[in-house]
Amino acid sequence: MKPAFSNDLFEHVLQEDNLSAAWKRVRANKGAAGIDGMTIDEFPAWVRSGNWKALKQQLVTGCYQPSPVRRVEIAKPDGGTRQLGIPTVTDRVIQQAITQVLTPIFDPEFSEHSFGFRPGRNGQQAVKQVQSIIKEGRRFAVDVDLSKFFDRVNHDLLMTRLGDKVKDKRLLRLIKRYLRAGFIDNQFKGESRVGVPQGGPLSPLLANIMLDSLDKELEKRGHKFARYADDFTILVKSQRAGERVLRSISQYLQSRLKLVVNTDKSRVVKTNESQFLGFTFKANRIHWHPKTLLKFKQNVRKLTNRNWGVSMKYQLFKISQYLRGWINYLGIASGYQHCVELDHWIRRRVRMAYWRQWRKPRTKVRNLMRLGVHVQAAVACGITSKGPWRSSKTPGINQALSNAYLKSQGLYELRDGWIKLHHS
Repeated sequence: MKPAFSNDLFEHVLQEDNLSAAWKRVRANKGAAGIDGMTIDEFPAWVRSGNWKALKQQLVTGCYQPSPVRRVEIAKPDGGTRQLGIPTVTDRVIQQAITQVLTPIFDPEFSEHSFGFRPGRNGQQAVKQVQSIIKEGRRFAVDVDLSKFFDRVNHDLLMTRLGDKVKDKRLLRLIKRYLRAGFIDNQFKGESRVGVPQGGPLSPLLANIMLDSLDKELEKRGHKFARYADDFTILVKSQRAGERVLRSISQYLQSRLKLVVNTDKSRVVKTNESQFLGFTFKANRIHWHPKTLLKFKQNVRKLTNRNWGVSMKYQLFKISQYLRGWINYLGIASGYQHCVELDHWIRRRVRMAYWRQWRKPRTKVRNLMRLGVHVQAAVACGITSKGPWRSSKTPGINQALSNAYLKSQGLYELRDGWIKLHHS
């Protein structure tokens, strides 16, 4: 890679091996179509038709204009919605190619306290860093909530920070065009004078570049902290110290970075009342935050509800897929007994789903007998007036749909995942 002051970074972006690697990354990440409707699967044929060659020529001559992003809203875990901006597949490839060139330039100088969207770093490391700081005797957390950070990034400040290391004007011009590309929302075209749309491959790196000055400021002041994208917490030894830090850092964010601090959600709390990336901390241990468990149960209920209309085999596959992903990230918590209790609750939800699928009393009796339940017990279960949830606790159903049977059908157990993470 050329040094940061090089004037030919744009050529590195357009190198065939870099573009090929960018396409492979975009293809692996999948994702929805942008405003042009072209899907990941349709992109190779589009390239073979000669379109990519023409687009690359536009990039070389500096006349390429990125497409607006397609704006969609997704639900946030704590309520409300988050706006995503979905670029076209073509723009995702170009953004990824830019990211691959800029990351080796910026990432080595990022703070060791920054963990989000960086090579070899993740949220689990951020949580463990908070835990290690708490063990030093810092029992209060300054939780600063940035209101709609990605929507409020100041373009001039961001471009100035990019220009400190990137001297290739062509690359800077293209990045600025991406920032100003605008959005399409239900056929309404909007301008983007501020903000970095969440959803593009370049956005996480730009966010880290913007917030790196915050990291450096916190380090200069001697604070202990961890940051994952726009989610960060500062650990202090007293409530009074925390209040001072909250005031001064809020002032810095608003005056120097032009960001908005949500005063209603920003606070100083004891670490056992704090929330960071879905976790809280008690007696130096990592625990799941109550909101994390609430969201987990809501998702399991959706996966086991009556209105899905799919086979139990597929339902068990999707449930297990969700459970495996959840424990692989959140399993760092001290939650073995929680896993045992959740597994018990999940199995009952699954038994209820089976019971609903069997529907008619005759089908219920036949399936119970097929699974080894004595005829009298099967009939008693089959004709019961109890609802599915109460029925899922009866001995006959528990005998037929035993723990071992559900596991043989592919139901994943959180307990197994937790043990593997902590003892393998």
